[in-house]
Amino acid sequence: MASIANKIFLQTQTPLLLARRFRGKINIQRPRKPHYERALVEAVTTPIFKKPQVTMETCLKPKKGHEELPENPYLQIIAREMLNWFNHSKCTAIYHMNSINAEDMFKAKVLFHKQNMHLKAYPKKALIMALSGTKYEEILPVFEARCAIVFSPDGNPSKLLKISKKVSQLIFIGGIAEDRILSRNQFVEYAALPGIDIVRAQLVGVLNSAAGDLVGKMQGHQSNIVRMLEAHARSEDPKE
Repeated sequence: MASIANKIFLQTQTPLLLARRFRGKINIQRPRKPHYERALVEAVTTPIFKKPQVTMETCLKPKKGHEELPENPYLQIIAREMLNWFNHSKCTAIYHMNSINAEDMFKAKVLFHKQNMHLKAYPKKALIMALSGTKYEEILPVFEARCAIVFSPDGNPSKLLKISKKVSQLIFIGGIAEDRILSRNQFVEYAALPGIDIVRAQLVGVLNSAAGDLVGKMQGHQSNIVRMLEAHARSEDPKE
């Protein structure tokens, strides 16, 4: 009897229950009106908030979330470091930075570092904090997009442009040289100029040649008179 009972118990199946909504899907955009009693309860229990009085002070008062946040001390440190780089770099280049991964960015920093140049990327708030009220304030609109900066304390614009061609993700858009803001074309022309020592040697040569020509012209008339007198004296000498 026990075996028969077990067989009957094993053969029984549990019923399948499926949850289904009545009348299909719910229309969220146009829900049907609630029952009268429910609508009455909702109307009674709806809270009534007091409207704030609109005055000049309430209009001028900034809303929550738009209040000025205190300056971050870390951004102040970055801003001081950035301004120090701008002031002590003979040549500064500004690049538009396209999408670049960390590995390529590290390789670019290594290429610039070998020539004693430093590739930096700063947040926009730090740039505004550092350059506002300085002689470099005019370049702030450039940093509306994602940009990178290369500082060269030695001032080698020709080498800087050569390295820039090796990094395709950095697009050169302008720079600062000798405390002057230069466009891309002006910076390229500035890089093509010879070094200061060569220019000084050329200037010394021009000045020496001008001085030599002046001395020759001033002594030319005197030497002509001396030659003419010597020739006249020889013609009157009977021995000759």
